[in-house]
Amino acid sequence: MIEVKDLVKKFGDIEALRGVTFSVQKGEVVGFLGPNGAGKTTALKIITCFLPPTSGTVTVGGMDVRERSLEVRRRFGYVPENAPLYHDMLVVDYLRFMAELRGVPRDRLRAAVEKVVRQTGLDAVAGQSVGTLSKGYRQRTCLAQALVHDPEILVLDEPTVGLDPNQIVEIRSLIRELGRERTVILSSHILPEVVATCDRLLVIHRGRIVADGTPSSLEAGSAQEALFSLRLRGGELLAVQVREALAGLPWIATATPRPTGSPEEVELLVRAAGGEDVRERLVQLATGKGWPLLEVARERVSLERVFHKLTQE
Repeated sequence: MIEVKDLVKKFGDIEALRGVTFSVQKGEVVGFLGPNGAGKTTALKIITCFLPPTSGTVTVGGMDVRERSLEVRRRFGYVPENAPLYHDMLVVDYLRFMAELRGVPRDRLRAAVEKVVRQTGLDAVAGQSVGTLSKGYRQRTCLAQALVHDPEILVLDEPTVGLDPNQIVEIRSLIRELGRERTVILSSHILPEVVATCDRLLVIHRGRIVADGTPSSLEAGSAQEALFSLRLRGGELLAVQVREALAGLPWIATATPRPTGSPEEVELLVRAAGGEDVRERLVQLATGKGWPLLEVARERVSLERVFHKLTQE
C-alpha cells in the first residue's frame, strides 16, 4: 500500500529525514514511534503530499506522491497533530462541508455524514457547534472529517495529545475499530499509546528508522542483553560485599543496586557479559559465599527499555 525508499528531507542545513525506508501493507495498523523531533511528522507530511521530499521516493498504491499527488490524496484520511476545526460551525455542517471538499457526490453526502457520525460516536453532539465540544469530542470530530470520504488509508499524528485518561481509552478503542477496515498509520512519542493500538512498530530516531517489527519481536531482539535480578536477605554491609564480589568476575558486566523497600533485603540488577544465562552461576556463587539467597530471576526486557536503548544518544 505504501512504499518509502531512501527518503531525505532537508530544511536548509537541517536534515530532518536521513534515508528513511519502510513499507506498509494493506490492512496493517502501524505505529510510527519516536521521541519529539525524530522526524515522524515530516515523514507523514511527505507521504500525504503536504511536503515534497528532497530526495527519495514514496509510492501509495503504486502511484508516486510527486507525479500523481491528487490521486494519492484521495486515498488518505489525515488527522494532523493540531487538527484545524471551524469552531462556529455545527458538527454536522462541518462534516458535510468537508465531504463536499473531498468530492463526495451530492446524492451521497447525507449518508456519508450519517455514517461517520455513527462510527465516531458523535450522535449526541452532531447538532452542537464545534466550539462547545469537549477535547475528546473535538478529536472524534477530527477523526470523522478524515473518514467522511471513506479513505483506504488513515493517518493519525498524535491523536490523543491533550486528552484525559478516559478520553484516551475511548479514542484507542475507536482507532482499533477503524483499523479493521483500512490501513492505519499512528504516529506518537508515547510508547504505551502505540503498543495498545498497533500490530507493528516503526521506531525513528534523528531522521532514521532504527527498528521495525512487532512489539514481541522487538522485545525478543533485545533479550540477549541478559539481565538478572539477584535478591538476598541482608543489610547494607552484605550489599557492599556482594557488589565487590561480583565486580571481580569476568562473566558479570555490571551489578547495580535496586531499592527493595525493606532494610532487611538486598537486590541487584546484574548484567551478564556476552549475553549468557548466568542464573545457575549466581546460585552457586551465593551458596558458596553463604549469602542468604531469596531469588534469582531473569529480567523481562520491557519495550520501554528497548525504546530507550534505540533512541538514546
